[in-house]
Amino acid sequence: MDNTKKLLEIKDLTIHYVTVDGTVRAVENLDLSINAGETLGLVGETGAGKTTSVKAVMKILPVPPAKVISGQILFKGEDILKKSKKEMRKIRGAKISMIFQDPMTSLNPVMTVSEQIEEAIGLHNPKKSRREIKKLSDEMLETVGIKAERSMDYPHQFSGGMKQRVVIAMALACNPELIIADEPTTALDVTIQAQVLDLMKKLKDKFNTSMIMITHDLGVVAEICDYVAIMYSGEVVEHGTREHIFHNALHPYTKGLFACIPNLYEDEKRLKPIKGLTPDPVNLPKGCKFHPRCPYAMEICSKESPKTAMMDEGHMVKCHLYKEGMADGK
Repeated sequence: MDNTKKLLEIKDLTIHYVTVDGTVRAVENLDLSINAGETLGLVGETGAGKTTSVKAVMKILPVPPAKVISGQILFKGEDILKKSKKEMRKIRGAKISMIFQDPMTSLNPVMTVSEQIEEAIGLHNPKKSRREIKKLSDEMLETVGIKAERSMDYPHQFSGGMKQRVVIAMALACNPELIIADEPTTALDVTIQAQVLDLMKKLKDKFNTSMIMITHDLGVVAEICDYVAIMYSGEVVEHGTREHIFHNALHPYTKGLFACIPNLYEDEKRLKPIKGLTPDPVNLPKGCKFHPRCPYAMEICSKESPKTAMMDEGHMVKCHLYKEGMADGK
């Protein structure tokens, strides 16, 4: 990727949760970047460290127990981890916005949807009049497919899909440069999921916004993402373009995720799940964290953590099966 265009860079980020039961190693030596206008899919099982990573970007980690051990989060070249609370309030909503998983808990039940969108706009545009702010709020509701007449309704008067549209309107209200979407369609039924994803895709293109999409659904990744990072136990084990991951998956974990998806063109009697369970983050295995579940595990896998190998055209994989510069993993 061209360094001059990088909007967000996460460098060597390590985050632990220090609890009475032990230290949870949530994120370990994370390296990620996203360019202006791109969408990055962050994929992995529950507990992989996806949400912890993006909460660090927003600087909303619960401290304590969360503790950033090392690393940098550079937004347009400036380290977010060094920003004060006052500085972060200017960034959140205006430059970086987040769409949370459950719209039911993201909205204030005693405020109208218009009041909540207006609050976000007014906070970052103190010179605008109340009339201008109200007009912008109504325009954002119309943009996400909700009639302005409903602006004075309360969240309980909307369906789940409509609530998520309101949350998207709030996130886009100040035209941020980066949107973080944390499994935004998980709480919705399948048909509404498709509508919300289509809406997010259109709005991203319209406003030329970069996006980090957190999901465990590879179908969502195929629909909306340009680049994909596969996370396992706090680490990125594979990273590349959507084409790299879908047409030439290299890491055994990535292959296992694809094997779990039913094939419409093959007569399969049983699904093929990845054997075993995700490791206890308080007591992670030595060497490669995936080796206890890996069908290709070798002796070295239980002793040494693999280094990241750069394959063709920016396709990266962290596995002892591959060495730097191997073409297409061969």
